[in-house]
Amino acid sequence: MSEKAADRPILVFDSGIGGLTVLREARVLMPDRRFVYIADDAGFPYGEWEEAALCSRIVAMFAGLIAEHNPQIAIIACNTASTLVLDDLRAAYPAVPFVGTVPAIKPAAERTSSGLVSVLATPGTVKRAYTRDLIQSFAARCHVRLVGSQNLARMAEEHIRGDHIDDEAIRAEIGPCFYERSDQRTDIVVLACTHYPFLANVFRRLAPWPVDWLDPAEAIARRALSLIEPDGTGTEPEHGDDIAIFTSGNPDFSTRRLMQGFGLATV
Repeated sequence: MSEKAADRPILVFDSGIGGLTVLREARVLMPDRRFVYIADDAGFPYGEWEEAALCSRIVAMFAGLIAEHNPQIAIIACNTASTLVLDDLRAAYPAVPFVGTVPAIKPAAERTSSGLVSVLATPGTVKRAYTRDLIQSFAARCHVRLVGSQNLARMAEEHIRGDHIDDEAIRAEIGPCFYERSDQRTDIVVLACTHYPFLANVFRRLAPWPVDWLDPAEAIARRALSLIEPDGTGTEPEHGDDIAIFTSGNPDFSTRRLMQGFGLATV
């Protein structure tokens, strides 16, 4: 890889701040890379969008992002966007490798002992044919319950910014994930939104019984690593060069402070 190519950043894209869970893992595996984090907060939350409009928005947005940043690779750190627009992005920008984020249904099916798995997601991810195809392909022998939450992504953003969130409101959102059949209980809950791992400790505390909360962030980062060439320099960049861009152009103070905590300069 030429020196110029090695300097090209890895782009991490999400509707809000949930993709920071993926960025965190990507930095562990790729400490020699520079990152640009894109939060489409002007379009948040994605789960409420009509599919065609959201697809057009994201594909059009990437024309400018690729022209400006010339990324080595783009990580779509959002289940809702990935299950909708990943194929269109790859078709529109074939020179850029795209790594998507899809519900971790296959590993859940491989790990479950009870055969009862829940997928906790946004309404958009729950209704996608892509999600149901994953179940049919990899979890046909399991009973998979799809739980679409209208509110958890917003609650996760409030929580990570330090705002108070109500335990009963969280319990109401995760409650449908827990069910019993033939003396068996749910034993795995797939976190099918990158925002949700920010609430994992809260989920564990409020759950009616212990389950494995499956976070795909590390697997996403490993997939991205497999698609880029080694830097070859043996040096790590100054992560002060990593930046965060918000499509609203006006993130609030607590969000800017959060970005600073992740080593991202908001521009």
